[in-house]
Amino acid sequence: MQRYLKIGTLSVLAIALAGCSSLQPQPFTQKEIKERVAADRAEMYANQEPITGPISFDEAAARALKYNLDYRLKLMENALAKGLMDVSRWDMMPRLLVGAGYSTRNNDSGGKSINIETGEESLAPSTSEERSHTMANLSLSWNLLDFGVSYYRAKQKADQYLMAQERQRKVIQNVLQDTRNAYWRALGAQKLIVRVDNLIDRVNDALERSRKAEKQGLLPQPVALGYQRALLDAVALLSQRRQELELARSELAALMSLPPGTRFTLKDETMPALPPVPQDVSRLENIALERRPELMEEWYRKRVTTNDVKAAMIQALPGIQLDFLNLQYDSNKYLYNNSWSQSGIQISWNLFRLASLPALQRAHDAQAKTDDYRRMALSMAILTQVRIGVQRYALAKADLALAKESARVDQGLYRYAKAAETSRVDSGLEVIRAEARELLTEYQQYASYSNAQSAWGRLYNSIGLDVLPDAIASLDVHSLATAIGKTTSEWEHKTFYAEAAQAEAPVASAKPAAPAVATAAPVAAEGSK
Repeated sequence: MQRYLKIGTLSVLAIALAGCSSLQPQPFTQKEIKERVAADRAEMYANQEPITGPISFDEAAARALKYNLDYRLKLMENALAKGLMDVSRWDMMPRLLVGAGYSTRNNDSGGKSINIETGEESLAPSTSEERSHTMANLSLSWNLLDFGVSYYRAKQKADQYLMAQERQRKVIQNVLQDTRNAYWRALGAQKLIVRVDNLIDRVNDALERSRKAEKQGLLPQPVALGYQRALLDAVALLSQRRQELELARSELAALMSLPPGTRFTLKDETMPALPPVPQDVSRLENIALERRPELMEEWYRKRVTTNDVKAAMIQALPGIQLDFLNLQYDSNKYLYNNSWSQSGIQISWNLFRLASLPALQRAHDAQAKTDDYRRMALSMAILTQVRIGVQRYALAKADLALAKESARVDQGLYRYAKAAETSRVDSGLEVIRAEARELLTEYQQYASYSNAQSAWGRLYNSIGLDVLPDAIASLDVHSLATAIGKTTSEWEHKTFYAEAAQAEAPVASAKPAAPAVATAAPVAAEGSK
């Protein structure tokens, strides 16, 4: 038996040494890389609802939130934080330990006794332990010091879970802002890109006709070169705008996590009216300070650091070990009692830790002040974002009004040039130039509206408003889009339109026809400055 045990021990040791010596870097093979890429691509676009019709803004936002990988990553981080929080609660429980073992030796463990006064051996060598025996134990104990430290660690995990939720809120708000910006630019692309392509072809034909007219002497050289210069500028601008339109569509497809090459059409809707420019900026600032995820995360972080210091201070207290129950068993036949139970209490105190308490308190005070000042610095940045967001939105609306007026003028000039067109070469070239200018101003109108929507989204984001129901994964795209549209409308009317109605009420009672101009004109004038 002993021989076999020695041989088994040596064999296990040899195998362990051989395994350690054979460890070498193992890079992934090309086949494994290809399999991983294929699996990732399949998982990236898995379980998506098919596109069944034109996509509205609310549906685009719903798809971006439901399938966006950044948001899904934050969901996983949130689930991980919740799991760690649940695990930390078990650290506060008493310890229930179960153990078992087996012991063997090749000879007896006996001992001798001698007379203390004479030094002579008084008893024959004897033993009280078998060469081979088994043991088992079951103990229930609780260390109050460990409980105190685990309690504050569990509170830290709970706050870190709340911090993960705030980061998730921030990702949601950023995804919505990016979707709003890309959607309206992509919708403008859908409406104009066919016209842009056709006009580019016609402008190129007009350039060729102008060159021929110049060579044939049908047009004076300065006039022909002037037309060519104007047409070349129009082609350059149209080509640049076309690229911007195409990129907007690609950005929107990426935000919705659509597979590459997926064909989709945006809902051909008129540009909805934008909310009024907020006048009570202080009210928006208070909302931002109450709701911004970054501030809430910093506030939770302060509690985490505070609990960290408290856990360190707890460790300076005496440690009390309560052994409620300790059951032991030993198969040794020489024992009078092979099984027994015991209980007790132990107190220990590391007195040197008391000397660290003043330093811990100073560190706690410094950390608390640092957290407060970091939160206040962030608050100042948020207040600045809100004010700049309001000003940027006012300027964007003013630019939109100017773009609409420019589009109206250029449309009139194009209609006039079209109506006055004759068979003369210069007349046809003038129509082409007027049409190019009209299309550019129409594009500028869509771009200005997209910028206004983007400015509105940044203002919305700077306030920290949430537009989502509590559950996203359980809703289909249509239900989620409906919920987003409803919540957004309610927030806008509650936060912005109600303010505008209160501001216009005194004016409306005196002059019923003038409230819109009376409220809009000062904002435009202020924005233009």
